[in-house]
Amino acid sequence: MTKHLTPADYLTRILTARVYDVAVESELQPARNLSRRLHNKVLFKREDQQPVFSFKLRGAYNKMAHLSQEQLQRGVICASAGNHAQGVAMSARKLGCRAVIVMPTTTPQVKIDAVQALGGEVVLAGESYSDAYKHSLQLQQEQGLTFVHPFDDPDVIAGQGTIAMEMLSQLQKLGSQRLDAVFVAIGGGGLISGVANYLKAVRPDIKVIGVQTRDSDAMAQSVQTGERVELSDVGLFSDGTAVKLVGEETFRIARDLVDEYVVVDTDAVCAAIKDVFVDTRAIVEPSGALAVAAIKQYVATHKTKGETYAAILCGANMNFDRLRFVAERAEVGEEREALFAVTIPEERGSFKRFCEVVGRLPGGQRNVTEFNYRISHQQRAHVFVGLTTAAKGESEKIAKNFQKNGFDALDLTFDEMAKEHLRHMVGGHSPLAQDERLLRFVFPERPGALFKFLSMMAPTWNISLFHYRNQGADYGRILVGMQVPAEDAQAFDAFLASVGYPWVEETHNPAYRLFLQ
Repeated sequence: MTKHLTPADYLTRILTARVYDVAVESELQPARNLSRRLHNKVLFKREDQQPVFSFKLRGAYNKMAHLSQEQLQRGVICASAGNHAQGVAMSARKLGCRAVIVMPTTTPQVKIDAVQALGGEVVLAGESYSDAYKHSLQLQQEQGLTFVHPFDDPDVIAGQGTIAMEMLSQLQKLGSQRLDAVFVAIGGGGLISGVANYLKAVRPDIKVIGVQTRDSDAMAQSVQTGERVELSDVGLFSDGTAVKLVGEETFRIARDLVDEYVVVDTDAVCAAIKDVFVDTRAIVEPSGALAVAAIKQYVATHKTKGETYAAILCGANMNFDRLRFVAERAEVGEEREALFAVTIPEERGSFKRFCEVVGRLPGGQRNVTEFNYRISHQQRAHVFVGLTTAAKGESEKIAKNFQKNGFDALDLTFDEMAKEHLRHMVGGHSPLAQDERLLRFVFPERPGALFKFLSMMAPTWNISLFHYRNQGADYGRILVGMQVPAEDAQAFDAFLASVGYPWVEETHNPAYRLFLQ
């Protein structure tokens, strides 16, 4: 590998890179909603608009366009979590050569399907990029293929650097020269190496800020240590940046040219995916939202105003099924939702009294986003409750307010197990749930709907089970267990007829009998 190329050397390679046979000049788009919220101008570099929905096409094609005819005839091989794979497969189709793609077994199916649709021969091996990389080197030796590295290659780095070249040109078209910092997601480091080389050669005043997730921060750790650090394991939520060991060349460049590093967590990335959607109506993958999450964190930390930041939206190969998780965690990531375990007396009326306390919490109207409860003890009840918040840091104040009103409360807003698992596990069999009838209701999503329902209940009926989760729709779906003595059956039926909400009785549902009754 060519070593110690200077930013001037890379500038020449970037200016002469062959990327536009396959890539497009992606839009530099103002993020108006996010800019208003942050009081800083935010620009999105829309690499999610590339033909393979990722910037990786640039570096892959630039590398392969520099191969000899003999090398192209033998074919190429690469290891990739998905986006580089699609870039290599599309480049191979354009250049008329064979492409073998080794991908981790954890790769989203949408990326595997996309590579195969482009003519790539997919081989699944290992659980991370590093595992797939080792297997690809073995296949390269066996089949005499040319390896196309996803990041640790000067031609690949130069191809990615064309993004920075475009950004500076597009700034002028937007009528502005100001750009205070560019935020760049880091996996192996190819993208940030190309961007940093171009910017430091042409506009050294612009900060280059690298972004990684807490569970895949190999570059940040390596730069801090002064040598490449190999992680024993990496998080897979942001699969596009799940790299255990960064490249030799990319480490050298990042160590010398990157100004700062920001490390973000999963919830912040989920919130950033939502932010991008609000401004663009596009859904980026987790690695594509890292830069946006970092800008928000950077502004909160440095209290900046009036600056201009660019976020490279580096990919949009999102598994549709993963959106369930993203939507679940986005509000917590923004700290617009707080989660609590609250202990209330197991007596009639305490549930209603707790709802009254929620309605009186300081800070304005709060909506209940989640409420899970199952009768389990004769004296006390534990409920899992979610509430909307207006600003960061409110969960601690709300917990203290519950305590002041006589309800023990545990703040679960930052408890990973509670967010990931516990919220789905509140319930089970209960010997105390005698005379229980189970009903599904559809409530309108408006303040007071639950309180109205509770006010209409007879005081002799006890709620023994309650499950509700806001799903972002106009109506909420709620499962309620109520202990109704047999002699009250007629009165209860009259209550159901008068409540005004659609309902279905599930008392004889076989799943209820197996898991809850």
